[in-house]
Amino acid sequence: MLDIKYIRENPDEVKKRLETKNTIIDIDKLLKLDTDRRNLLGEVEQLKAERNKATQMIAQLKREKKDATEPITATREIGDNIAVLDGKIREIDVDIREIMMSIPNLPHDSVPVGKSEKENVTVKEVGEKRNFGFKVLDHIELTEKLGIMDFKRASRMSGSGFPLYIGKGAQLERALINYMLEFHIKDGYREVIPPIVALPSAMEGTSQLPKLKDDMYYSERDDIYLIPTGEVTLTNIHREEMLDVKELPINYTGYTPCFRREAGSYGKETKGLLRVHQFNKVEMVKFVRPETSYDELEELLKRVEGILGELKIPYRVLELCTGDLSFGAAKCYDIETWSPAEDKYLEASSCSNFEDFQARRMNIRYRPEPKAKPEFIHTLNGSGLATSRLMVSLMEHYQNEDGSITVPEVLRKYTGFDLIN
Repeated sequence: MLDIKYIRENPDEVKKRLETKNTIIDIDKLLKLDTDRRNLLGEVEQLKAERNKATQMIAQLKREKKDATEPITATREIGDNIAVLDGKIREIDVDIREIMMSIPNLPHDSVPVGKSEKENVTVKEVGEKRNFGFKVLDHIELTEKLGIMDFKRASRMSGSGFPLYIGKGAQLERALINYMLEFHIKDGYREVIPPIVALPSAMEGTSQLPKLKDDMYYSERDDIYLIPTGEVTLTNIHREEMLDVKELPINYTGYTPCFRREAGSYGKETKGLLRVHQFNKVEMVKFVRPETSYDELEELLKRVEGILGELKIPYRVLELCTGDLSFGAAKCYDIETWSPAEDKYLEASSCSNFEDFQARRMNIRYRPEPKAKPEFIHTLNGSGLATSRLMVSLMEHYQNEDGSITVPEVLRKYTGFDLIN
């Protein structure tokens, strides 16, 4: 959520930056509501002052044993008027909140301006794309040949988009998760196993709601959502808290299954692991001082690159343009891994700085100094990494001519084997 004071003082700037995010919000309507609310609050304060004065007069008249009927009647009328105005303020508060919750975060000044993903900027391409001397199999052909995944049986039990890992396929998936968790833990990240369901308020806190409502699984009976990313529950750990500045930065990592309906997805892009409704992810979340948040964003990116470097999988880093940024992000890097069979890069991670956007929604603050005024923390998150598309790149990149898959060296201590055949 943005700061209403900032919007009030910089309306034209806010409109301009929202337009770069392909968003049009009626900022003038918001400011009119804000003005009306402040005027009503002024009237309420004036009426309360009059009521206090009348109350003092009533007390004095009673002490003097005089008739206090007139000021008592006036006090009741004032109370009725205050109740009416309070009702109007509550109605305006609902309207203001609805608009404020629909306003995305403003892009950072360093973010390239663009309308769509076509205008994202390639920061770097790393690693050598393997030159195969044989016909490359895609990940579905490989898993069927080796019997390590079964999409048909998964579809019969759960519908399309839910993978079934079997035998060494399940072990390889688990190895990836354990490897990535330990990669982060050894550098001081605290491991968390969070809930995989979240209340609507938690979803609002990390800005999945209201924007992404149709893409999430929801239980109406329980009024609860399956999380689309571990970011939701990891970031909500400190909602409504005042953090100790001495503990900053706070770094969490956690593994969770993630669930996305991916409403409207269809066709070739949904086959196998390319776009699934359930996938595994190791997430990183940071709570940091505002002045360090962009350095911390680079640290998140470096961590993802470190994993891919050890796995020796070719990848590229994109800096998203304004028009492709998520609702809550002020700046974001996408990290994509190379798929030989698809002959293209697949998004496997995103690292985002939300600045104080999420913290305002969740009321997460800290004091820069012991007696200083509380300020909102900055939050960041990064996929470190999502396994589904990473598995596609891994299996295809490490395939052999006979259809077997060589296990990357860094994973072998977790799998206990070096070849899937």
